[in-house]
Amino acid sequence: MKVELKELREAEGQDIFEMIQEIGQGENGFTPHFPDHDFEEFKRSLPQFVKSLKGIELPEGYVPETIYWLYVDDRPVAYGKLRHQLNESLLMYGGHVGYIVRPTERGKGYGKLVLSKMIEQATKRGIYELLITCDEINEPSRKVIERNAGELDSITNGICRYWIKLDAR
Repeated sequence: MKVELKELREAEGQDIFEMIQEIGQGENGFTPHFPDHDFEEFKRSLPQFVKSLKGIELPEGYVPETIYWLYVDDRPVAYGKLRHQLNESLLMYGGHVGYIVRPTERGKGYGKLVLSKMIEQATKRGIYELLITCDEINEPSRKVIERNAGELDSITNGICRYWIKLDAR
C-alpha cells in the first residue's frame, strides 16, 4: 500500500474536488469550507487556503492552518487540518487537528492513519502537546484518537477534549 500525505497547493486536481464533493458539508462538527458544486469555483478558492497557512487575510477568530490530503495508492481518501496555534474558541472545540475520511473509504483504518500523519506534521512544526476534540457520541473518532495515544482530559457539553503529548526531538 502506497501512502502519501500532501500539503494543499493552489493547483489541485479533479480527484481532490471529487473527494470534497463526496464529503459534502461534513458531519460531527467538521466543516470543509470548500466550494463543492463547481470545479472552477473550487480551484479559485485554493489560493485563499494557501494564504491561511501563512496567516494572511484570515477571517476574525481564525488561526493559521495547513490542510493535508491523505492519498492511498494514488487516491485521496481523507484530509486533515492542522492549526498552528489555538485561540480560546479552539481550546474548547476544534483543537489543533480536524480530519475527515471520505464516506466510501470509512472502516478501513484511514482515520487512524490520517491522524498519525497529522501528528507527525505537528511535531515538525514544534507542536508537542496536541489538542483534539470530538463529539462525545462520535465513537469512531474517539477510538481513532485513543489509538493515537490521545488521553481524555474532559467532557463538557457533549464535547470530548483529548490531549496527545509528543516527544520533543
